[in-house]
Amino acid sequence: MIGQLGGVLRRLTPEPVLVRAALYLAGVTGLLVAAPAALLSGRGALVLVGLLAAIPVLAPGGRWVTVVALVAVAGWLVATSRYGEPVTAGRVLALGAALYLLHSLAALAAALPHDAVVAPGAVVRWLARVLAVVLGSALLSAAVLTALAGVGGRGGYLAATVAGLAVATGLAALLSWTARR
Repeated sequence: MIGQLGGVLRRLTPEPVLVRAALYLAGVTGLLVAAPAALLSGRGALVLVGLLAAIPVLAPGGRWVTVVALVAVAGWLVATSRYGEPVTAGRVLALGAALYLLHSLAALAAALPHDAVVAPGAVVRWLARVLAVVLGSALLSAAVLTALAGVGGRGGYLAATVAGLAVATGLAALLSWTARR
């Protein structure tokens, strides 16, 4: 086991390591943005966040990416419902961006063996596309939230949530239909 680890460490190349480092940062960011502030006060909680975010780095093609994303969503739900933390557009956008980056970086990390030789331009172009999606989604979401902010007071949040779910469902159906063509 130790000999295998030494062999893996000797064959590491920079691009897969950088992708996995970004994957770790996306996981940590998502978990920290989502978690209730009251639970993050102890050192043990930060260690747990660090360990949980490290699991998808070690197994990016497995179910652990989903587990980390679900823990982040559950943490956000607990923070807003049980601890009464406010639902702010900035926090929701940051959480969404971190979870999208977590998912996308895990897909790339799963496709790149630890010893892959990759042209740096390929990773930069891929990251540019991912960041364009994150930025475009954030701008569109901010525009929709701004438009709905004056509609029905607090009911605007419900309308925005339903509209977002409808758009996400429509896009998933469109992608599914396109894949079957």
